[in-house]
Amino acid sequence: MLNKWEGIVLKTQPYGETNKIVTFMTREAGKVTAMARGAKKPSSRLASVTQPFTYGSFLIQQGRGMGTVQQGEPLESMRHIREDIVATAYASYAVELVDRLIESEKAEPYAFEVLVQALRAIEEGYDPEAIALFVEWKMLPFTGVQPILHECASCSAVDGEFAFSFTQGGFLCHRCFHQDPYIIRLTPTQLKLIRMFYSVPIEKIGKLTLKKETKKFIKKISTTIYEEQTGMRLKSKSFIEQLERAPQLFGANFESKKEATEETENPQADED
Repeated sequence: MLNKWEGIVLKTQPYGETNKIVTFMTREAGKVTAMARGAKKPSSRLASVTQPFTYGSFLIQQGRGMGTVQQGEPLESMRHIREDIVATAYASYAVELVDRLIESEKAEPYAFEVLVQALRAIEEGYDPEAIALFVEWKMLPFTGVQPILHECASCSAVDGEFAFSFTQGGFLCHRCFHQDPYIIRLTPTQLKLIRMFYSVPIEKIGKLTLKKETKKFIKKISTTIYEEQTGMRLKSKSFIEQLERAPQLFGANFESKKEATEETENPQADED
């Protein structure tokens, strides 16, 4: 059966001297793996279209066993992501997270849209660290964790001061703080941002600017959920940590991004 699927190249691995095994996240069929014969040859028509992060339209022949990539046409090449090491690092994290959470050959249009919007935003120059946070929060339901963020997880109140509780699985209002001695208190802005990361489509956010401290604070919560509650630890996250500790070793420049993200935080309108 010959299928035409819209997809993103998640990863590739060499097979023999000239072939690649390519894993795609497709809109129509979810995550699929196929052989791209001859794609390692620079002259191959499949060479460029099977590079990681490429968003394209692919003809994949399926039968018994692994399918074969017959043809590919790039829709968006994501050149900036491949050329900028910081963009590459955060895009790799988003791609690896989706790859780990999505089952093969099961259509997941929501996850596909999250990934497309994330890569497109990073490609267009949006803060890649903030975009990675969006992906983390939006992919949480695929881990089996569905935090209660629209109301108090205990009494269902929607007003008052709130904190995040790992034991209660979401927000607790000030009336219920006694239920968890390890709550993480939230400012109104932090509360709005977490809700936005979880529920608002990335493409509707606009040029959101976040302070480095705010991203670090919210990242700490999502990291705790992924690493302690789901047991996930991704290789790409280790590379991001290396970049942050010693950017000069990789030729990375965080200064312009730092200036852009330490101006203001304005999450209110984009939540509508």
